Amino acid sequence: MSCQSLDLTTKKSKRKRRTLSKISSVANILSPIKPIKNAAQSLQRSFSFKMPSPAPKQSHTPYRKPQPAKSVRRPSKLFSDSVDGSLANLLRESGQIKRQEAIHELYQGEVELVEDLSMVKKIYYDPMKLLNLITEEESKKIFGIIEELVPLHKDLVQKINQSRNELGAVENIGKIINDWSPCLKSYTQYCANQSFAKSLLDEKKENPKVRDFLQRCQESPFSRKLDLWSFLDVPRSKLVKYPLLLKNIIKKTSEHNNDIIDIQSAITRIEAIINNVDQETGRVKCDFTLSRLDFLDESTESCLDYCTTLLCEGILRNSRGTKLNTFLFDKCLVLTRPATRNNRFCYQVYRQPIPVCHLIVEDLKDGEVKMGSFRASIIQNKDGKNMFKVSSDNPGQGASHTLQASSEHDKRQWLQCLRSAIPKKQKQSATGSSTNIPKAREANHCKKPTEEQEVSLQFHDSQLETFV
Repeated sequence: MSCQSLDLTTKKSKRKRRTLSKISSVANILSPIKPIKNAAQSLQRSFSFKMPSPAPKQSHTPYRKPQPAKSVRRPSKLFSDSVDGSLANLLRESGQIKRQEAIHELYQGEVELVEDLSMVKKIYYDPMKLLNLITEEESKKIFGIIEELVPLHKDLVQKINQSRNELGAVENIGKIINDWSPCLKSYTQYCANQSFAKSLLDEKKENPKVRDFLQRCQESPFSRKLDLWSFLDVPRSKLVKYPLLLKNIIKKTSEHNNDIIDIQSAITRIEAIINNVDQETGRVKCDFTLSRLDFLDESTESCLDYCTTLLCEGILRNSRGTKLNTFLFDKCLVLTRPATRNNRFCYQVYRQPIPVCHLIVEDLKDGEVKMGSFRASIIQNKDGKNMFKVSSDNPGQGASHTLQASSEHDKRQWLQCLRSAIPKKQKQSATGSSTNIPKAREANHCKKPTEEQEVSLQFHDSQLETFV
């Protein structure tokens, strides 16, 4: 071996360094860090033509509750804010500003009503049909003639605006309302349909798609955190406010103003329309409720054949604490429990109905009756509050029931309605001789309901709502 072979400065050594660099690159490939990852990705790309990636699965995005949106509240607008300050001062000096404020309250309510009804059609009515959430027939039952109400109230807004003088004031509001009021007769059909509309809307909410759509709308700013039914009930609540608004205008009007005569005439017309709406709605509500009653004993149906008006309805508890959906018709008192028959919601009649001509109502003091079963009443010692008792003076015409209302207020309302439903002749015979009782029963069996019985009240758990 020569010494030259050990010289590290020769060309051979340079070739050796190049070989080491290649080895180091190979080591990088075999290293367990990032380079091996890049190699795996390159291999995957090289074989991608042999193994096509599967198509992405299409799935509906689950509903996620959005961030709480700011509810859009309508600012309260006064008449003095809608006109120039100098004009408002002129009206204030002439003593007309209070009257114009009262008229503006009625006018602003009409503007807001038009906005709400237009929003219902744009946000609920049209999209629910377009998305096939409801059929054409179902839309007519839920929304009724709401499309016809929009131009009706737009017409009143236009007439009020056209009657303004150079100061922006309205002088003949009585004549305007009096001439326009016959249009409110269409409310008879709309309000009478609400019983069916509410029932169908509750059934449609069982559909997850419908429930999701309504929830998204309610949580949007335009809804002001109100649900669909709140908007559908706005026309009815507006109808009963007209006499109050007009009476308020009379209070702010001078006695020498001839417009008072027209306002009083308009009040009379509108109250007559409200009375007709109330009667028709009560009749339809009665028929609708009767159609949902399920009888275990068909013989109990006979006492309901003469019912024409639903006076009260609500939830009461018996002495065992069982919830009973109670209905007071003009001819009998019916206690029921909710049930489902053939995928249809109904009210199963509990015990035998009590005809009002045999009805006895007894007020009970707090603590006089123990609540719960016999064992629970002894162990827990629960005193019953807001209790009353209903029974029949004829053992073959209904059983005795001890019932509990949700509050003292509801108890008083129930007692008032039950006692007013009892025929007057029966009350007189109860204080007199007992021999007159059968005649009183026979005479009042098919008698038309009195004016007191025409009052339609509705209970929802602890709340009492006026039914019109």
